Amino acid sequence: MKISSVRSYLLSYPFAEPIVRRFHGGERTILKRDAMFIRVETENGLVGYAPGPGSERTHRIIEDTIAPFLSGRTLADPDALRVQFLEGPGADPHVAKTYCAVEIALYDIAGKVRGLPISEFIGGRVRDRIRLYGSAGLYMAPEACAAEAAAIADLGFAAYKMRPALGAEKDIETVRLLRDAVGPDFDLMVDAHTWWRMGDRNYSLDTVELMAGELASLNVAWLEEPLPPQDRAAYLRLKEKDLIPLAAGEHESGEESFLELVRTQAVDYVQMDVCFQGGYAMGRRLSAEIARHGLRFAFHSSGTALEVIAAAHLGICWPQVVAEWLEYPCYSSPDRAGMYPFPLASEILTEPLDIDRGDLVVPRLPGLGVKVDESVVERYPWIPGPWSYFRTDSPAATHAVTSDRIGKSEGQSA
Repeated sequence: MKISSVRSYLLSYPFAEPIVRRFHGGERTILKRDAMFIRVETENGLVGYAPGPGSERTHRIIEDTIAPFLSGRTLADPDALRVQFLEGPGADPHVAKTYCAVEIALYDIAGKVRGLPISEFIGGRVRDRIRLYGSAGLYMAPEACAAEAAAIADLGFAAYKMRPALGAEKDIETVRLLRDAVGPDFDLMVDAHTWWRMGDRNYSLDTVELMAGELASLNVAWLEEPLPPQDRAAYLRLKEKDLIPLAAGEHESGEESFLELVRTQAVDYVQMDVCFQGGYAMGRRLSAEIARHGLRFAFHSSGTALEVIAAAHLGICWPQVVAEWLEYPCYSSPDRAGMYPFPLASEILTEPLDIDRGDLVVPRLPGLGVKVDESVVERYPWIPGPWSYFRTDSPAATHAVTSDRIGKSEGQSA
């Protein structure tokens, strides 16, 4: 069974009007949301799909390097193909990460050939469900954030993650109102990645420690990235205080930095975006290391339903005590609470994911077990350029945000 084509499709959903969200010391302007899906086809007509970052750089890597490598090769063992690729063009770390996203489509085909879900041959599923946390709450006023949390709880989710960035006092007030709105048994996560992106108004380590104590009294499940990700010493100092569970991983550069995060035990929850940070092979190795160190895995996912289901297949290969949570981005619609509208996120699949009482039920159908609606290519054509801008007041600077993270852009108008 030979591979006949490998293609990636860039997609965009533009907002009717820019979404502007103020934070302490700056402003975030969101113009659109981007996505990608990858399509691999074999000579006998089997098609496999994978999610990818909405990135022109990634698209070029697939088109110029990965597609020529895979086209014409026999797809019998995805692992063997990966080894060959990493010994050749995959020596470049970014190219290797991109390949590991494409590889999900190879696993999808392999599952269809074998009549098995991906989870059965990347580790063997030990359960059919994984817990979801509804992820939204972007720099909102305390009352608005509490209302959103209550609405997401009403949808059946058992947990909610929000992103506070309004100053220390307002952030604590927001979480206090959240707790009042959802009651004592609902899990709350606080993603604090903006606290170290405010320029001169960044929260100090002492402030973060005080806030961690306050958040612990509100029974927050974890505090995510409250400090610059590479400042291991600061994380260890905060961890040693044993105030609140800590989470991080979204900004790790590769496997070695992930392993350092695990082995230093600087956090309680290690977060990895399987689709964009190393694929199934690295996810399997990290999960084993996480389990050995008594930590927990919490999947990062910030895009489409295709990303969510791809990650879920790895998560259910481990018991909940190891792979506890999978992030589910909650986007808004006229009758549904969420961060902002992004209909492409669900419309990329022909059928909605099976969510039952806050759990994702992972299908037992072959491969990923879902069908991609390729009509999204025509309905959501690619719009070049950053999807948002992150501006700080002091120092005055604007950072363009793409799927390749944030790039500084001094003096650029948002």
